Amino acid sequence: MNTAFQPPAPLTGVRPGPAPASSCAPGAPLLAPERARARGGPRLIAVARQDGALRHTAMHEHARGQLLGAWQGLLTVYAADQQWVVPSQHAVWIPPGHPHGLRSHGPYAGYSAYLSPAACAGLPQRPCVLQASSLLLAAIERAASWGEDDDTADPARRRIVEVIRDEIRSLPHAGVALVLPRDARLQQLALALSDHPADTRPLQAWAAAVGMAPRTLARRFLAETGLPVGAWRQRARLMRAQEMLAAGAAVTTVALELGYDNVSAFIAMFKRELGATPGRFRPRADRQAD
Repeated sequence: MNTAFQPPAPLTGVRPGPAPASSCAPGAPLLAPERARARGGPRLIAVARQDGALRHTAMHEHARGQLLGAWQGLLTVYAADQQWVVPSQHAVWIPPGHPHGLRSHGPYAGYSAYLSPAACAGLPQRPCVLQASSLLLAAIERAASWGEDDDTADPARRRIVEVIRDEIRSLPHAGVALVLPRDARLQQLALALSDHPADTRPLQAWAAAVGMAPRTLARRFLAETGLPVGAWRQRARLMRAQEMLAAGAAVTTVALELGYDNVSAFIAMFKRELGATPGRFRPRADRQAD
């Protein structure tokens, strides 16, 4: 199992922050682990859940490819050394054998479609986020209605399976992942930036905390993640903001938790980066109460 997201020892001097959302109790698996691990069986097993329970699935892997997403709520998905915050209009594809985990924020209603290794032929070989289409979601909803009945030899069901495979193969990719650096000291820094987004200490202070020269830290962080430290922190802040908003936190609370003294500045940044105001990401009932 890839352990990239197991936090190392905390950095000296990191200010304490809120408990991570992953501390919530996990929900029951959408699919029994032995079925997800099985290489044989039906080409497709689709499952859905609409109970609104929070979900937290630790890092794991299985023999089947998995397409997952939410009809309601927001997901943080980990795949190997990457993480995404995934809204309802996106779906995540995880090929067979790739470590992954997730947690939900706010009431969850979602789905997973598990494809046998043979059915994954020709599909993306690395985890990715897809722009989910109405056709894909309708096909998964139909397949989920089959329940425990594994009669995918039926011609109509075979066509549904091929529609899902075609959509996974052809849908445009969406969403930008945050990549964790592999260097242990840089990974420690990245996790601190992600877990404590209000910590705005300058690069020189972070370099001292991890025992690297500032120029070396900046150069190696960019090489391993594709982003400068400041841009990586900004993206981590946006991910945390989406998580908190989906869980019902007030916009002012989120802005302060992320280290903004000026709520208007936070709203302007959020809209510039995501094209919508923070209030649009809050649950509908909470938006009406604001």
